[in-house]
Amino acid sequence: MNTISKWAALFGCAMLPALLLSSAGFADSASPAATPEPGSWQKHEYNFAYMGFTSTYSCDGLADKLKLLLIAAGARKDAKSQPGACASGFGRPDKFARASLTFYTLAPAGSGGGSDSAPTAGTWRPVAISDRSPRELRVGDCELVEQFRNNVLPMFATRSVENHTSCIPHQESGSTIDLRFESFSAAPKGGAGH
Repeated sequence: MNTISKWAALFGCAMLPALLLSSAGFADSASPAATPEPGSWQKHEYNFAYMGFTSTYSCDGLADKLKLLLIAAGARKDAKSQPGACASGFGRPDKFARASLTFYTLAPAGSGGGSDSAPTAGTWRPVAISDRSPRELRVGDCELVEQFRNNVLPMFATRSVENHTSCIPHQESGSTIDLRFESFSAAPKGGAGH
């Protein structure tokens, strides 16, 4: 046991400089994006109708997953995702699950569109959506992520979108969720520049 502890400590000491260098590189690349810019909240309403082959959702389950994706993508925390009318009833899987979304996204000042609020400080922040990121997301949600990307993500102010999501219908094996982008989101309170 003592030898294993020594090897673990040695390995940790050897890896520490590499971790520090990689995190310093990330901080350098993130620094320009962390500068607060003025933005305004934009209201969006959307009726989401899920059409997929691999996973089936109840309407309330679909609403929960969509709210998770909205918040992860940078929507304001008061986003609402309400179950739609499902033929199978509450809590039962439905091949045509629906949800009604009402949410606000932050747009950089001068990007057009009507504003529903006073100016708000925003920053560009990196977002990575993958299996278990957010924690409740699984490979079986691959087709849902594709539909979210196609139908809802364009309502967000995004840049540097990289989509490597690949869904294989009727099976989870071989499917991959890998969606990365920068989202213009509210600046953290008390952060840099405040």
